[in-house]
Amino acid sequence: LDTVIKTNLYNIPEKYSKHYKVNFELSRDVIKKRFNMFRKDTSLKMDDMMEFQKVILYYLDFVQKKSFSKLLKLKQDQNNLPIKQYEQSIVYALQQNQVVIVAGDTGCGKSTQVPQYLLLNGYSNIACTQPRRLACISLAKRVGFETLNEYKSDIAYQVRFETNRTKNTKVVFLTEGLLLRQFQSDPNLSMYDVVVVDEVHERHINGDFLLGVLKCLLQHRSDLKLILMSATINIDLFASYFHDAPVIQVPGRLYPIELQYMQHFVQKSELKDKHDRLDPSPYLKVMQLIDKKYPSSERGDLLIFMSGMSEIAAVVEAAKEYAAKSKSWIILPLHSSLSVEEQDKIFDVAPDGVRKCIVSTNIAETSITIDGVRFIADSGKVKEMSYDPQVKMQRLQEFWISQASAEQRKGRAGRTGPGVCFRLYSEEDYCEFSNYSTPEIHRVPLDTLVLHMASLGLRDATRFPFIEPPMKASLVNATYFLKLQNALNTDGTLTPLGRMLSRLPVDIVIGKMLVMGSLFSIIEPILVIATALSVQSPLTKRFDSNAESCDIKRKELFSEHGDPFTLLSAYDEWIIVKSDRRSNSRKWCKHRGLEEQRFYEMSKLKQQFEDLLIDHGLMKKSNIQSNSIERDERNELLKLKREHSLQSNRKRKVLKLESNNGDLSSESDDNLVDINDINFKLRHNLSSLEKSSMRNRKFTHRDIILLKLILSSGLYPQIAVPDETNPWRKQNEQVFHTKDKQFLMLHPTSVYSLHPDFLENLYNTDKASSTDKQTTDGRYIHSRELLLYVSLLETNKPYIVNTARVPALQTLLLLSSSIDTNSDCSTLVFDNWLEMSFETNFDTKLLISSVVQIRSAWDMLLEQKLCIYEDDDEKEIGKKLKSITKLENIVSQKLAEFIDTDISYKLRRISSAEIKHMFIKSLNPNNIDKENTEDLQAHQLFSGKENSEKGGISVTPYLTYGCVVSALDCSVSSGQANFLCEHYHCLKCEKHLICTVVERIQHDKECVLNSLEEESVEISVKLENKTEISCHAVKKESYFCEDCSEEFEFSAVEILKHKKFHKCETTVSNN
Repeated sequence: LDTVIKTNLYNIPEKYSKHYKVNFELSRDVIKKRFNMFRKDTSLKMDDMMEFQKVILYYLDFVQKKSFSKLLKLKQDQNNLPIKQYEQSIVYALQQNQVVIVAGDTGCGKSTQVPQYLLLNGYSNIACTQPRRLACISLAKRVGFETLNEYKSDIAYQVRFETNRTKNTKVVFLTEGLLLRQFQSDPNLSMYDVVVVDEVHERHINGDFLLGVLKCLLQHRSDLKLILMSATINIDLFASYFHDAPVIQVPGRLYPIELQYMQHFVQKSELKDKHDRLDPSPYLKVMQLIDKKYPSSERGDLLIFMSGMSEIAAVVEAAKEYAAKSKSWIILPLHSSLSVEEQDKIFDVAPDGVRKCIVSTNIAETSITIDGVRFIADSGKVKEMSYDPQVKMQRLQEFWISQASAEQRKGRAGRTGPGVCFRLYSEEDYCEFSNYSTPEIHRVPLDTLVLHMASLGLRDATRFPFIEPPMKASLVNATYFLKLQNALNTDGTLTPLGRMLSRLPVDIVIGKMLVMGSLFSIIEPILVIATALSVQSPLTKRFDSNAESCDIKRKELFSEHGDPFTLLSAYDEWIIVKSDRRSNSRKWCKHRGLEEQRFYEMSKLKQQFEDLLIDHGLMKKSNIQSNSIERDERNELLKLKREHSLQSNRKRKVLKLESNNGDLSSESDDNLVDINDINFKLRHNLSSLEKSSMRNRKFTHRDIILLKLILSSGLYPQIAVPDETNPWRKQNEQVFHTKDKQFLMLHPTSVYSLHPDFLENLYNTDKASSTDKQTTDGRYIHSRELLLYVSLLETNKPYIVNTARVPALQTLLLLSSSIDTNSDCSTLVFDNWLEMSFETNFDTKLLISSVVQIRSAWDMLLEQKLCIYEDDDEKEIGKKLKSITKLENIVSQKLAEFIDTDISYKLRRISSAEIKHMFIKSLNPNNIDKENTEDLQAHQLFSGKENSEKGGISVTPYLTYGCVVSALDCSVSSGQANFLCEHYHCLKCEKHLICTVVERIQHDKECVLNSLEEESVEISVKLENKTEISCHAVKKESYFCEDCSEEFEFSAVEILKHKKFHKCETTVSNN
């Protein structure tokens, strides 16, 4: 070393200078060159430039050292995480096994560190799934920062609306549903070497299905590695499912939490009838206890877990009164129906000496972390959805939470410091809680899941290896529903429609609505309605003093046609406000209680739907060229976006106290740059959207009917009929019936609940049959419209949700899966629960014939459009396009004529007792009337084969002609003849009666005998007078009746009537 110093081999300076620590270099030659270039234009000297060089170098060095200090602290924090000491154990276990389970408690760092451990140990092509898209984005940013890839693409995210993934990406965070969709194009997931499934304890339906798919895939790919991660996981269940996979348990990093059971706070007055509101006094006592025991100088907020929105409203209302008196609390509700702006308030800071009280559903249990929470008040309740596959109804019911959920709630108090958890139930109650929550796959519809399984080639859903299989009835019903929607063939394979629906990331009914809408020229409004029904409603629930004002301004958007059209109206109005440079769309939404974020989501999803329809040839791509003004505006928007990206993240604001009612709110952000607005205008052509929105306001009556039929084509058979007594009920007591569920009510958020006068057309008797005044039947519904609905939901009452009025005649004839007629087509039965009766016969037969043609052409058009690009030959594609164009014109013309159809009819529900005796086969299964069958087969309009189940002739798979018996025979056979009273007008004697069927038959018997006696007298007189019978007279012949033991002169019609009379008489006597 001495030799090196003496000889100075490395040219080390003899004197030390502090600039030697600077890690940057700015060449003196560059400074001199720049100085010489601008020497004439500046008064600076060369020494000044050299001094400036030092300043720049010191500044850059300062910034770098500041970043290095952050990274140093970051590495220290990483090393202090509990999971750090298990790094080698996790890597070694993965090398030795195909599946590894990491059971890491809250705060151990598993979500951010495990992907990094895999990268450091040579693994690449890593997929990390999360149940929520926001978690994917935030985790990708965090891991990118920790691995110094913040501005690279090595760490990326991929969610439904956006992605920053490239070819160079090594770790991608994506949702479970998106990974499942990648199976369709890549069944072996060859793009991944390791799959990390995080938060498996939440047991979402996509998560459970993904585990089953991965289990099957592991048998075919021995090189694929799988890591399951969760906090409160059922270790035995998951380990045994993956053949005794190794489990690595990692402790969490929580601060001490004091646990107090406060069951004595819950008074008996809280346990009221389910229709009464919750008693909020126990939660006020918790607030009072905190005020008394913990000084206000000790910061710490309170988080209250409630079961639902109504319970939150009760506690918030009482807590605000207490806060107004004490001036020491900020009351903030938190649930999914609130606007994003109101939800973000929970992250703001309370003033000194004031605490936040956040009243939340279980959304705050795992999804978000709120800094500053020190106290937890746990009600021990949760509202969960259950599903009844028989009536296709979801039920929102209140349950006790599981022990795992109770621990998760308690853990919220120890994330950032020591905390206290108040449990408003006893320790004995806690011990009786179930260990884990019910998996979602046991509580939701399985239609989309079964369709997804079919798209992966899994035909029999009942044989799939679920970790905890759902009820077989749920899978069978889902399969039946998909076949009913023409999405599955009889062998379980996908139809062309099913293949298309499997590619759309929405519910089956919404996807089918989109596909059907693409067949016609009004796809734009269908796209808006479909997206509106696929995202959370923009109509939010407000808790502040402006709620009443918002409701008044919101009414101008309501449509008499129903909730889907109200959402369409709101979106169109928002687009027009957005296009007006003088208007502020954010303020416009705020004043009407609308959540603008929902409109942005609708716009993104609408664009995605358009791209999918264009890719499959179901929609033409619009080539819109921008002008110079629009290009200048776009450049200005890009500049604003760059400026916004350079700004710091959202700063936590200080909540302020309002003077009017003691409520607290944050400062307004109306004057800040709205990045959502900028991204929206960059992504969409506002002038094109404005023109489309203006067109939506100019619908003709025919356009409205066509829109309703397209909506019905996706949602059918989800229709409801009004109760027969609704015209005499109060507006808020109207009830409706579906085929499988009776006595449903309109949901309180429905436009029909807020505007009951919109339903007046459902009971417009002026449009009913002209003879209704004489032949009124209490069971008939004098309505020409039905209620179409999106879903059924039961809370404290059963409700129909998202409803629209649709025409009954057109909807039932075009969309029913089963249409049955009597011999003269004066009576039609739809799907075995609705009966439609007509006055005329000939027009009805022609109408049914026209319907058969329209439905056949519609199905053909749909199949051709879906299969157009299966052939690679351009000439063949061109021929198909010409054929499709001709077929479109035919369907449009026929449909337009059918929409204008105006025929008088009556509609009624058929009871379950009646339907058993409604058909010829059910009345006489061993002896079908062959003469009647031959007569039906001879009819030119309705030729086909005999229906072995109902009788009559099967004309098409959905139409059976001549199988329905008369209403009288049906009533007698069903056993209603002895007790069911109804209005009856006898056309023979002109008497109006209220009688049972038995009494009606007895009356008819007397009338028939009287008429026969009169006819016999007339015949005798004619024979005695030897009056010549005209060639136009009805031919009569002798007929001896064995039952009467008497001979008559009857025509053929009179003989049939006489036989029928004795047949009815015999049936009544037997009953």
